Amino acid sequence: MSAATSGAGHTDGGVVRRIAALLRRVGALLVSVALTFLGLTAVTFAIGRFMPIDPVIAIVGDKASQETYDRVYRELGLDQPVLLQYGTYLGKIARGEFGNSVMTARPVLEDLVRVFPATIELAFLALVIGVVLGIPFGVIAATNRGRWPDQIVRFMSLVGYSMPVFWLGLVGLLLFYAKLGWVEGPGRLDVAFDDIVAPVTGMLTIDALLAGENDVFVNALGHLVLPASILGFLSLAYIARMTRSFMLAQLEQEYILAALAKGLSPWRIIWVHALGNVWVQLVTVIALTFGSLLEGAVLTETVFAWPGLGLYMKNSLFAADLNAVLGGTLLIGAIYIVLNMLSDLVYAMVDPRAREPN
Repeated sequence: MSAATSGAGHTDGGVVRRIAALLRRVGALLVSVALTFLGLTAVTFAIGRFMPIDPVIAIVGDKASQETYDRVYRELGLDQPVLLQYGTYLGKIARGEFGNSVMTARPVLEDLVRVFPATIELAFLALVIGVVLGIPFGVIAATNRGRWPDQIVRFMSLVGYSMPVFWLGLVGLLLFYAKLGWVEGPGRLDVAFDDIVAPVTGMLTIDALLAGENDVFVNALGHLVLPASILGFLSLAYIARMTRSFMLAQLEQEYILAALAKGLSPWRIIWVHALGNVWVQLVTVIALTFGSLLEGAVLTETVFAWPGLGLYMKNSLFAADLNAVLGGTLLIGAIYIVLNMLSDLVYAMVDPRAREPN
């Protein structure tokens, strides 16, 4: 009876320690996220105050009277101390208020909700292309180090890093749209299909499938495939290069020789054991790639007239629409924070060692 009681107490104590460790990790993660987001708001606030753009002129125009200028200056709170302005800025962000866009005359938050799904649709398909092709290419390059498959993958990665995305976009439009007619042109949809599908998710391909409009889906996919392939090629180049580096490090480990000595097939050693050990590193690479696709689609969206976040921020910047620029910047920063948090959660799923209490 005493031994059983002792065993039960030991088990209960282990459970309590695991719960306490989990709570500590969650608490540390939440504190880290809060501090990072606070730093992000400080950066965007500083950008808004030190950029060579007068927010009052952007609203009233450069021909407004001094009286009108002074009134709007006070309404924006620019006459208050900087710390008080920052506190007001934090309060508005907490309430989801990013101000109104000078360019669209609508709330910035409403504009972001409207344009962001288009960027997600573009970036997600590009990421799928990069992951599905980039990881196998990286593994093949690593297992054929110095031979022609490795040379091809390395050359492809070099091209992906070196070629300007706007140039690839223009060449792609000229070749696959203007000459061959394999894809649709700029924009998300032909004019003939406008307003047929009611927006549900904001992503046209998904909304068209939900509505059962196959013609709209095919047309939307025809517009999506080329810009997504351009971005996907860039992400493929990065993911393949990183996968190759991670796999080369794993293939030099002693457990690879031990597995070969035990008679395991090379296929299983490479694609199960070695690749399984680099997934933790690849999670970070994939998360950062997705964030960079969301952030770096500005030139692609401009070339393809894709009405997403990148094109919106570019137009806002040229229009000196500071509220829209800061709202988009804050959104991208928040996405990076969320992606890093999700990466930490995926670590625990991929690597059992990350679940062990400290």
